Amino acid sequence: MKYVNTGVVFQEIPDETTLAINISGCPCRCPGCHSQYLWDDVGLPLTTDAIDMFVRQYGTDITCIAFMGGDADPVGVNRLAQYIHETYPQLHVAWYSGRLRVPSSVNKADFDYIKIGPYIRHLGPLKQPTTNQRLYRQNADGQWEDITHRFWKSPISEV
Repeated sequence: MKYVNTGVVFQEIPDETTLAINISGCPCRCPGCHSQYLWDDVGLPLTTDAIDMFVRQYGTDITCIAFMGGDADPVGVNRLAQYIHETYPQLHVAWYSGRLRVPSSVNKADFDYIKIGPYIRHLGPLKQPTTNQRLYRQNADGQWEDITHRFWKSPISEV
């Protein structure tokens, strides 16, 4: 598994300052994808050493690490999520997957957030109420809550 780039983002996971790691080799190839550069198998190896480097670099500036992709190696993504939780328990872990469901080989308990669903142009991205994509948050009791509505802007009421 390889990553192409990273960025600190504020929109991907509500209430988190997230280090988004863009993983290459995406097998989903959604029509209209805004990240087609991630379809090819390019970049640097995404290892525990790379995770350690990111945490040293960003320190307390981040509260979450999000794997953007990784559908070609969901077990590898799961391994890294487990590593982050064990080594950096102060950080939350998210996974943006283009699949319809989380593979049975993945332990969802190793994640705090999981986004599933391919991008379907006519349904729109997460910020559209018509989207097919869903973002789930694992609650303290281990149950998963759909928090997709957090991306939708509510109409401003007139005063």
